[in-house]
Amino acid sequence: MAKLNFGGSEENVVTREEFPLSKAQDVLKDEVVAVIGYGVQGPGQALNQKDNGINVIVGQRKNSKTWDKAIADGFVPGETLFEIEEALERGTVICYLLSDAAQIALWPTVKKHLTPGKALYFSHGFGITFNEQTGIIPPADVDVFLVAPKGSGTSLRRMFLQGRGLNSSYAIFQDATGKAFERVIALGIAVGSGYLFETDFRKEVFSDLTGERGTLMGCIQGIFAAQYEVLRSNGHSPSESFNETVEELTQSLMPLVAENGMDWMYANCSTTAQRGALDWWKKFRDATKPVFEDLYKSVATGVESQKSIDSNSKPDYREKLDAELAELRESELWQAGKTVRSLRPENQAVEA
Repeated sequence: MAKLNFGGSEENVVTREEFPLSKAQDVLKDEVVAVIGYGVQGPGQALNQKDNGINVIVGQRKNSKTWDKAIADGFVPGETLFEIEEALERGTVICYLLSDAAQIALWPTVKKHLTPGKALYFSHGFGITFNEQTGIIPPADVDVFLVAPKGSGTSLRRMFLQGRGLNSSYAIFQDATGKAFERVIALGIAVGSGYLFETDFRKEVFSDLTGERGTLMGCIQGIFAAQYEVLRSNGHSPSESFNETVEELTQSLMPLVAENGMDWMYANCSTTAQRGALDWWKKFRDATKPVFEDLYKSVATGVESQKSIDSNSKPDYREKLDAELAELRESELWQAGKTVRSLRPENQAVEA
């Protein structure tokens, strides 16, 4: 494990150089990794492990859409694809990758298959951290840890196929076997992590829920909508408003930030843009920080987790979610975006 300096603070990280795939394969050579859930994280993590030579099986409800997807992805019924209970019985490492609400519902079934020496793997600290709400309390004689890729399962798989890696956090909640560290790092490498940084279950879920509701998803949509609406109300066209709000950011500027930081992006823009950004960024920080403080408090006190459990456990959850997503999709902002994206050169039909 290496200690690296992150902005003046030293943190523990594990890189693929010090823990190569060959070592991960050796650590996991006698394990059967059962991926339970084939929705958001399941496919990427299962396929990356499969391609990395790990003995991985998938547990899913038979004749469901996700069962069919697993077959289409190359998992074979009766060999590497099983009903959930059979996969739980066969697995020595249980990758519990169902949604948080589904994890609560299935927990009694999972718990009875957690025999001594097995490992329970999460990609989110939700179930363990909020165990008073979820009821997820593992037996004392199994390892419990997490690897949380910092992105969607789709991104994890795409980056793996590109020969890249998605950064992940790791945490150990319970080390019953004395092998939890090697197991969790090996799995982190096997699922396609670029590097792994240390955290704990509580910090992982607090930062994750804050990020999703904040800059990663909720806040950025709110900012997009606010600027777009101001431009439109002042006579700018949908095309111009979308380009100046979203398209330039995602296609031109954020790749520069990803490449070498915010100052690098600023340095590659006009002096007029630089001056305006430097004058205004602290005003936006000061305006939004109280909202983020309220958000973090709502996460830390369990309000957000309870909302999620209550909402996502309802039988009509999917229908209500689809309606809310449709509201976004059908808004003028994102309908304008659909047309703008279609006009990107790479999306134009090739002329004969």
